[in-house]
Amino acid sequence: MRPEFFNQSILSRQLWKFRRLFVWVGIFSMIANLLMLAPTLYMLQVYGRVLKSGSELTLLMVTLFLILFYVVMAFAEWLRSRLLVRAGVQLDEALNSLVFKASFEAYLTRSTHKISEAFQDFANIRQFLTANGMIAFFDTPWTPIYIAVIFILNPLLGWLSILFAIIQLLVTFQSHLLTRREIEHASEAGNESYRYLQSKLRNIEPIHAMGMSGNLMKRWFILNDASLAKAESSQNRQHRQQAWAKFLRYTMQSLTLGAGALLVIDGTMSPGSMIAANVLMSRALQPLDLVVATWKPFVHSLTAFNRLEKLLEEFPEQKPEARHQDPFGEIRIESLTVRVEGRQSPILDHIQVMFPAGKVVVVLGPSGSGKSTLARCIVGVWPHPEGVVLIDGDPVGSWNRAELGPHLGYLPQDIELFDGSIAENIARFTEVDSLKVIEAARRTGIHEMILGFARGYDTQIGEAGGMLSGGQRQRVGLARAIYGNPAILVLDEPNANLDDAGERSLLQAVGDMKAAGKTVILITHRPSILGAADLVVLMKGGRIDLCGPRDEVIAAMRQATPAGVSS
Repeated sequence: MRPEFFNQSILSRQLWKFRRLFVWVGIFSMIANLLMLAPTLYMLQVYGRVLKSGSELTLLMVTLFLILFYVVMAFAEWLRSRLLVRAGVQLDEALNSLVFKASFEAYLTRSTHKISEAFQDFANIRQFLTANGMIAFFDTPWTPIYIAVIFILNPLLGWLSILFAIIQLLVTFQSHLLTRREIEHASEAGNESYRYLQSKLRNIEPIHAMGMSGNLMKRWFILNDASLAKAESSQNRQHRQQAWAKFLRYTMQSLTLGAGALLVIDGTMSPGSMIAANVLMSRALQPLDLVVATWKPFVHSLTAFNRLEKLLEEFPEQKPEARHQDPFGEIRIESLTVRVEGRQSPILDHIQVMFPAGKVVVVLGPSGSGKSTLARCIVGVWPHPEGVVLIDGDPVGSWNRAELGPHLGYLPQDIELFDGSIAENIARFTEVDSLKVIEAARRTGIHEMILGFARGYDTQIGEAGGMLSGGQRQRVGLARAIYGNPAILVLDEPNANLDDAGERSLLQAVGDMKAAGKTVILITHRPSILGAADLVVLMKGGRIDLCGPRDEVIAAMRQATPAGVSS
């Protein structure tokens, strides 16, 4: 039966699965700590028996036993360290996919979670499991055992050891109260400075071109100075606490030795027991001292645990959706409304429309009319819309993404390519099918362009496709969208960066998809692409103003605007 704590969250339940491994770590810790008593016993034997008897054989045997105990102790410590490392690896294997999917979902839904910190938090937890902090956790319960042995040697020194242990615990608790909040604030300030800098580096070209780097640098200096100030304050307090703890520890060890010397002078204790008690006192306080030294990593890992726990609770692993048949491509939108915080009117207002399978639909409208938001809702990437988008009668959210993805092609307005080869990007980073990749490239008119590169389809495009021009990125993105002949193709401003040759290739690709019975939704400002349309949708103010066969909608638009179709 699990304790209530481990029933509370996904992360806690995963840690509970390692209970047997931690039990073995505890067993090896018990062996190692019991054998830590060997030096004490050795001293008692040397002072109490060897020196009195003068027996070299006794000294040899006692020394050999001591070395044997040291070997076993070292082996036990090595095994527990190895088990903790294995726990870290297994925890990573158990949670890495959950953290990745939760981070992905959180970013997709524009969650308030700091997504960039999720994997860093996960790494902090994993590293703490394998570091000295966990060793201190398993060693600290043995402090009362060492104190009990000191009681056997002399009750007065035992009570003195209890007093010193209480002082050490109070120092640790005081350190927790004084430093935890500052450590958290310093960490958050450092992360905020890092996030600000990273966000600006993603847009380095316009920053450099328009001379904005100096102004942005001033803002970064403000964030960085605040981060440094909080880090300095936190570290100064931690160092004071550590120095104070070290002073107390050394003072208490010396006082223990002094108290033992008085007892030897009074004849109530032997010199061997005095030295043994001092060694035991040092060993009893060592785990507590290690707790103080590792307090900062502990606070970091605890904060990381709480953040990661909330992320996994908000975005748990989804159960596999029911399998669907391959889609034909019919799209029906019912009462679709999209709202965003800070805007009074909705981006999309009660959209109701149906696109038959195998048709080419062109969506027109001025900027801000909701065209791109409509495209995102159709492919199911807009978070929490009201209403429903149905693909072949099933809500888009009910489809398994791995199942639907190959049947869906999407070219967003802001094209994102990824670090890798051209072939890998076109093939959507699945196993590259050369014939399908070349077919997609030919249909978008970039086959010859790709062959012009030194390494052809194996050319590495760099981060975000940085080595390609805007038009080349758009055409590679289009090839990726039509790779594998998906049943539904949603293209948002696909001709925004294309020249005449690129637009002709686009129209040819759309014609090929239409001939193959695929559903194509084109969002554009250019009227030149209207010739490929079966249906035309005109949007204004988040609503559908006109919708119907191409010729009827164009005629209605001309009546409303005698000057012709406005883009």
